Amino acid sequence: MTVEEGINQVFGGGGHVVILGAGASIASTRRNEEANGKILPSMDNFSEVLGLEDILEKIPQHLRAKNFEKLYGNLHKDNPNSELIKEIENRISQYFSDMKLPDEPTIYDYLVLSLRSKDLIATFNWDPFLYEAWSRNSKFTKDLPLIIFLHGNVAIGYSKEDQRSGPAGMYMRKDGGYFEPTKLLYPVEQKNYTNDEYISSGWDVLKTRLNKESGTVRATIFGYGAPVSDVEAVSLLNTAWGTPDEREMEQFEIIDISPENELRQRWDGFIHSHHYDITNNYFGSSLAYNPRRTSESYFSHYQPLSPSEALRSSNPIPQDFKTLEDLWEWHKPLLEAEMRE
Repeated sequence: MTVEEGINQVFGGGGHVVILGAGASIASTRRNEEANGKILPSMDNFSEVLGLEDILEKIPQHLRAKNFEKLYGNLHKDNPNSELIKEIENRISQYFSDMKLPDEPTIYDYLVLSLRSKDLIATFNWDPFLYEAWSRNSKFTKDLPLIIFLHGNVAIGYSKEDQRSGPAGMYMRKDGGYFEPTKLLYPVEQKNYTNDEYISSGWDVLKTRLNKESGTVRATIFGYGAPVSDVEAVSLLNTAWGTPDEREMEQFEIIDISPENELRQRWDGFIHSHHYDITNNYFGSSLAYNPRRTSESYFSHYQPLSPSEALRSSNPIPQDFKTLEDLWEWHKPLLEAEMRE
C-alpha cells in the first residue's frame, strides 16, 4: 500500500489513547523553548526552578528534602492545612499559569493533529501546553482528540452548574457558567481521585476509553514515569486496561528516554509478549509515522485484508515546519480524505 493509498484509507473504528507525563512537556520545551524562556522542572530541581528557596527556609529541618515530591509529602503528613503548603501551591499555580507555547509548531501541535475525535489524550501535567495546542489547531480543524486533565490544569476551569469545562476564569454564557479554576493534585502518596467532580469525571472517561470494550487498539505512554506517589493512578490505569493476556492484540507504546529494559519492566503489567514499541523521541512513534492514521496502520499490520495492505508504507511527518500554517498545509490531504469518507 502506497503512502497516498494509506492517506485515503479512513476507518471510523479503532481508537488511540495517549497518556502524557512531565517528560512530554520537557521534551517539547527542549525542542522549542517556552515563549518566556521558562523551563519545566523535575521533582529533583523543582524548588530551584520555581524559586521556592525563601519558603523552604521556613520549613523545619526534619521535614526538608531535596526531592520536591518527598518534601511536599513530609509537609502534608505533618499538617495538610499549613500556611506553608498554601504558599507553595500558590507559587506553583502562578509559575505554570504564566507559561506559553512559542509561535512555531511544537511537539504538542504535532501531537494534537496526529489524532482524531475518536482518540483521546490524557495528561498529568499542570502546564497549559496541551490546551493551548488544542485551541490554536482547532482553527484548522474541529476533528481533534478529546483532551482530559488527570491532575487538574492551570488553563482549565470547570462549571459545576453546567458540568462543563472551559478556559479558567471565563464564563460559558452571559448569565453564568463560570469556569472556576480546577484544583491541582499534588504529589502525595494517597490521591483521592473521587473527591473532585472534574477530575473524577476525567478519570471515568479515561477508564472507559482504555477498556477493551471501547475498541481502543493503541495506547501510548509519553514521558510518564509512574512515580511512587502515583501508585493509585497506575492501579486505576492497570485495572482499566486489563491483564496482558486480555490485551493480546492491542499495541502498547512508550516514548521515554529511560533505558528499554527499565521501561519494559516498569510497564510489564500492560504489555502482552512482543506487542509493544519503545522510542526515545516523539518522531520515532506511531503518532509521527502515521499521523491521523494510527489505527488504520494498526489494522493494516495486524488484520490486513490483502498482501498490499500488510506491506503498508508509513507517512512520517517532517520535523522542520517553521509555521503552523506549514504544518496545517501538510495535513490537508489527510483531512480531505476524511471529509470524503
